[in-house]
Amino acid sequence: MEENIKSRVVGVDISIKHTTFAIVDIRGNILARDQFPTNEYLNVNDFVTALSERIIMLAEENGGYDKIRSVGVSAPSANFLTGCIENSPNLPWRGIIPLAAMLRDRMGIAVALGNDAHVTALGENTYGSAHGMKNFVIISLGHGIGSCIFSHGEVHFGVNGFAGEIGHTCIKHNGRDCGCGRKGCLEAYCAEKGIIATAHEMMEASNEPSLMRELDELTPRTIVDCCEKGDKMAIEVFRITGEKLGIAMAALATLINPEAIIFTGGISNAGHWLFDSTEETFNSHVFHNIKGRVKLQRSTIDDRERDVMGASALAWGIKEYSLFK
Repeated sequence: MEENIKSRVVGVDISIKHTTFAIVDIRGNILARDQFPTNEYLNVNDFVTALSERIIMLAEENGGYDKIRSVGVSAPSANFLTGCIENSPNLPWRGIIPLAAMLRDRMGIAVALGNDAHVTALGENTYGSAHGMKNFVIISLGHGIGSCIFSHGEVHFGVNGFAGEIGHTCIKHNGRDCGCGRKGCLEAYCAEKGIIATAHEMMEASNEPSLMRELDELTPRTIVDCCEKGDKMAIEVFRITGEKLGIAMAALATLINPEAIIFTGGISNAGHWLFDSTEETFNSHVFHNIKGRVKLQRSTIDDRERDVMGASALAWGIKEYSLFK
């Protein structure tokens, strides 16, 4: 009979600015959490050391490290099939980083690594807007654009683990430079830097007055603030952004016919300023036989909570391994 049943996992969410980690029990309760700045560690070995030490310390302070079964990690440009972060355009570490193996060797327990959109989809399917759905798409709008396709209740990875990279599909031939090294990607227009670039282009092309010209810092959030004050140019920035997003989502929905497309991430907080034109353009371009049958909706749960919970779901799904048995 098993005497030492491990009843907890650790969920880790690595974002551009912060790394958040939490101890989660078998019922999905977050028992403890902490975070630290990701970008303080330009060397990935230093990052792995810091993360491992902090996880072990948090576990020891909350019932003991011996109760931890496994670790699930969410990261941009991560590949679940290889356990590697592969050529991330936004994280400080370049090339192929075998993060799952590095953490497993350092911590002595099982580690699974998933793309941030993949892990977000797990969180939404288990705890959020996609609960009970078998066929849906998650679109994460933030520093980049991530996506994950759920098909018949399973994540569709593709042959090499890169299925669903909608952010790096071309929407404008020879368009803006993208962080991936190509031109014209959706991410270059509808992620954070792309929205800011659109605002700058509009201000440079016109002498029209705009509250955006007076901002100390131009961000999607401050552009939304201008929209809410009735600034016509700011409103147009999000209308144009939503138009491009709607065209891309119509193409995606026409190809895979999902039940819903669920938007997450900080830029989804732009609300109707972004999604009014997204939905209008989507309905104008989606295949007529599925028009009105695909829901466009925003996530209803907090990004940070969902993503560490999704990472914990990833951890529960891998075979247990431990150097300490």
